[in-house]
Amino acid sequence: MDEFENIIFEIISNGGNAKGLSYEAIACAENGEFDKAYELLKQADESLLKAHKIQTSILQKEASGDHYEVNVLFVHAQDHLMSAMEIRVLAENLIKINKRLFDIEKTIKLD
Repeated sequence: MDEFENIIFEIISNGGNAKGLSYEAIACAENGEFDKAYELLKQADESLLKAHKIQTSILQKEASGDHYEVNVLFVHAQDHLMSAMEIRVLAENLIKINKRLFDIEKTIKLD
């Protein structure tokens, strides 16, 4: 495996980690575990930041004339990262909605 493939797998790994943490955060929110949900989102953010830094370094190298061959694996990594970023945003919104619902249920004492 060459250096570029290793870089690609780092993007995929960090993106996948962020995606999994985001889904886990949603599940925690559905159970009313909001502190844990927000902690998981912070961990997802750390993975996304790692992946984004790798992506940025690739873009900087490309801009300076160091070209990489675009292949299906690289396209997959980019797609994986973008979907992880979108799921992270969606997770935050779902957590907020669940928090509001839990607060309303507490107020009106629904079981």
